[in-house]
Amino acid sequence: MEGDLTNEEWSIIGNLLPLERGHWSRPAQDNRLFLNGMLYVLRVGSSWRDMHERYGKWNSVYVRFRRWAEQGVWDALLETLVELGLTDDWQHMIDSTVVRAHS
Repeated sequence: MEGDLTNEEWSIIGNLLPLERGHWSRPAQDNRLFLNGMLYVLRVGSSWRDMHERYGKWNSVYVRFRRWAEQGVWDALLETLVELGLTDDWQHMIDSTVVRAHS
């Protein structure tokens, strides 16, 4: 799908993500699929429940997103990408509660 990680991007990022174990003898699903689902929600600004079904169950993707946030995976990933010179260390955010718009 448009916007999913390319093979080149995945070859860099994939090894930086924690290995997932499945529950109750089920293997964990592919981190790449989950990460693409997370990026889809963040890119299009949809709710987790409206995530495209090709990425799997929205709740599973959301739970992994939250778990990685609590474990500091996102901070470590950004730090590593900055050290490798693949991104800058700026964080850009827009909060619509403070953006003024005029008709």
